[in-house]
Amino acid sequence: MTEADRAAAGPGENFARVPFALFSDPATFARERDVLFRGPTWNYLGLEVEIPKPGDYLLGYVGDVQVVVNRTPAGGIAAFENSCAHRGAQLVRRTRGNAAQHAHTCPYHQWRFDTAGALLSVPQEHGVKGKGGMPADFDKRRHSLRTLRVETYKGLIFGTCAPEMPSLYDYLGPKIRPEIDRIFDRPIVVLGYWRQAVPANWKLYLENVKDPYHASLLHLYHTTFGIYRATMAGRVLMDDTCGHSVLRTADIGENPTEMKALYKDIDKYRPGYKLKDPSLFETKPDYDDRVTNMIMTVFPNLMLGQVASTFQTRHVRPKGVDGFELYWTYLGFASDDAAAREGRLRQANFVGPAGYISLEDGEAGRLVQRGTHGLGDRASVVEMGGDGAIADQDTLATEVAVRGFWKRYHELMRPAP
Repeated sequence: MTEADRAAAGPGENFARVPFALFSDPATFARERDVLFRGPTWNYLGLEVEIPKPGDYLLGYVGDVQVVVNRTPAGGIAAFENSCAHRGAQLVRRTRGNAAQHAHTCPYHQWRFDTAGALLSVPQEHGVKGKGGMPADFDKRRHSLRTLRVETYKGLIFGTCAPEMPSLYDYLGPKIRPEIDRIFDRPIVVLGYWRQAVPANWKLYLENVKDPYHASLLHLYHTTFGIYRATMAGRVLMDDTCGHSVLRTADIGENPTEMKALYKDIDKYRPGYKLKDPSLFETKPDYDDRVTNMIMTVFPNLMLGQVASTFQTRHVRPKGVDGFELYWTYLGFASDDAAAREGRLRQANFVGPAGYISLEDGEAGRLVQRGTHGLGDRASVVEMGGDGAIADQDTLATEVAVRGFWKRYHELMRPAP
């Protein structure tokens, strides 16, 4: 079978071929919105620490649909689409804030909704001077905002449009929860945000963060300064669906001779390079497991990461078939002293839109988007680590978690029988 034949046939049972058309087909993107994001998945919305007081809100996304995430007067969390039930206008315009009198008022016709999305009042509902107004059978209870079911785990807020979904606890599963528990083992604080526009299909970033193979070949900083090398101890773990994954490296037992031989002909390892500011690495480890890099993904589009002493969530927000926003929330711990906080802020230079490491990931996505344009009859080759069973591996020379992502994607996206 030729490569063109394999692409046309789809991913196959082993998901070692990914048709390029999936990154550029508008019909596929439209189906993802309806079947994937609004379907049987839990979507990351934000952090509880971002909305501590009643009335506090933030804007999040389910796919490319904007939602309002609100702390209610009773202390619960509600989420609803940011679209007025009257004529569809954007209801909330600020990225975050506090709802005055625990209500949101549409700027267009002043319809007013509470923090759980229920319609409170309609101006001129009964007309003016005995004329006009809404029909006699108009019932405000039938015109609430479209809400999501909301659950939290360790301060992470998720929402789903599918009422039959299992609990968030079960959705995350026994392999993913321990990794979240490890990071959120103490109260966190938000240190800042980054927003990054990437001219590539959103799925290319999910492939990237599930791909340990590229990390020591694309990122010179990773390799040269010992944050991540293929010769380090590493593992790739996946949940039962293979949609969630964890990539982890630890500075344990690396053989310098083996490492130098591996990178002998690869320009990404430059032992002669030195940092003019070595204080970038003068931070006290938060854990005693010597983990230098941990990338966890929750299907469909959340990433929780540790790079050295930096911690962040990365939310992939699709904006169209060939563009997405990467929304970074940079984290610290409430218990950090001044030195730890300052060290984390220095290491913020590692990640983000212009990070010494992360800068290259956005460009890699752009290059794939451009390189595959018009090649809908072709497919990528995803065979590093083998093309057999999609299962956990104890090597970094693998793309097995990429195949796991496409397996789960295909299970949800394929047409019903």
